[in-house]
Amino acid sequence: MRKRSILNAIICSICLIASSAVPAMADSMKVVTLGADLSEDQKNTMMRYFKVDSSQVQILTITNQDERDHLSAYVPLEQIGSRTVSCAYVKPTQSGGIKVRTANLNWVTCNMIATTLSTSGVSNCEVVAACPFEVSGTGALTGIMMAYETASGEQLDTTKKELATQEMVVTGNLAQQVGQDDATNIINEAKMQILSGNVQNADEIYNIVVNIAEQNNMQVDDEQLNKIVSLLEQIAQQNYNYDEMKETLENVEQNVTGESSGDDFVEDDGDDASDEDSIVDDLDESILGEDVIAGSTEDPSLAEETQGESSGEDWYTEDNGEDGSDGEEVEEVPEDDMTGEETPDTEGEQEITPDSLGEDARKLYDRAEKFCKGEYEGDAEALAESMDGAVAVVTLDEETGKNLKERVLKEYLKILADDAASYVSADTDLYMTPELNMLNDAMMKIFGLTVDDSGQPDILSLQTAEEKQKLYDETMIFFEGLYGESVKSYSEVLDNTAETGTEEETDGESYEEIPEDTGEEYYEEIPEE
Repeated sequence: MRKRSILNAIICSICLIASSAVPAMADSMKVVTLGADLSEDQKNTMMRYFKVDSSQVQILTITNQDERDHLSAYVPLEQIGSRTVSCAYVKPTQSGGIKVRTANLNWVTCNMIATTLSTSGVSNCEVVAACPFEVSGTGALTGIMMAYETASGEQLDTTKKELATQEMVVTGNLAQQVGQDDATNIINEAKMQILSGNVQNADEIYNIVVNIAEQNNMQVDDEQLNKIVSLLEQIAQQNYNYDEMKETLENVEQNVTGESSGDDFVEDDGDDASDEDSIVDDLDESILGEDVIAGSTEDPSLAEETQGESSGEDWYTEDNGEDGSDGEEVEEVPEDDMTGEETPDTEGEQEITPDSLGEDARKLYDRAEKFCKGEYEGDAEALAESMDGAVAVVTLDEETGKNLKERVLKEYLKILADDAASYVSADTDLYMTPELNMLNDAMMKIFGLTVDDSGQPDILSLQTAEEKQKLYDETMIFFEGLYGESVKSYSEVLDNTAETGTEEETDGESYEEIPEDTGEEYYEEIPEE
């Protein structure tokens, strides 16, 4: 089980927005966006990586509310998360197309950003999208667009910006099936053919996409195909100047199809004044440490050197917190839509049992088992012991309670035994703790709050939506207490938003029993069985 995605994720997620209006600046202005939820040390790290200070650039701080304002039309609120950590450095240029460098982004690639940014109406600029720790990068695109507007003094067309956001989501979802490069290639190549040939007929667009997929041996299901065609139909109706986009789109095509290598690119000889101050080449790479996943539209070999060949089989999980985990590569794990959860595949796996857990993990599992027995199977004594006097919020029949307990414990056992160790943090996370982010995704599916396409039967088919929500809320309250974190339930957030128009914190009664101990302290308080 891996956290979103979606693109988390999406994603890819696309969230950095300027938190306040900024007057127009000269074309040569450079702008840095910093995620509001980074610590001051992390913000300083990014400034050192960009090799700038506040006297050299305009700095925009991006908040989670900015993300919600600009992403809610495309991404559910629960997938947007509660924190903003992605950063960007943008410099408009007079020529050269769109050049992108990325660092510590494992879901959004430099080529995805370049081709998608062209859809927003940007023709020439340099971009660095990065984070002090590994994240998905779904928060980069909108922040880049806003930084470009601030730096250039040019307001991009609203419809084109929305299409760019939609394109990032569609590309990211497609990448779960066919891989990052192939997904980028389909969208990018189709845009080239449609815009250069002024194709607007829906059937012609459909045939173009199908032919590209077939020529590249890509398997695209009908649902994804329809989303791609719908996106491209809308793009075709805009007044794009293909000549202004051509250089960027052709460069992306070369990068993702492998028709050219890093050796084929002309090295900068310094004659072009615009390249003497290139932000994509003037970075302090030592600041972010070793094992940084990097990418560059100007050097395709960089991605291969730092993260290997990217495909539907060699894939990286979307980020889910800012714990600074090392983000190991996860091989042969296709991800599911924007949630980023792995497709179940137990064939050939060694069975995981509670006895295989370490001492601390086993204590957590035993505590969860007692809670599940109490909350789902009606054992009042077990529930009161596991949650300090709590009582069950919903009464389930014997079979349903037993099945629900087994399903929840099975997901938690997987996380404790293996999954959390290779989990990568994301700027769309609700929690700091990887286990909680992964549990939240799993519980949202189990309790029917998001689509569960795992193929497992709906255990709670006879329960009302309100009962499912109560069970989900109470389950996450328990696990939050187990790890010493607390996040308001989605239903509470939505109810408060509807009533007040804001998402102010409330002292939800059901949260009074959450222990404030850290995970380590809480371990010590769990009694031995």
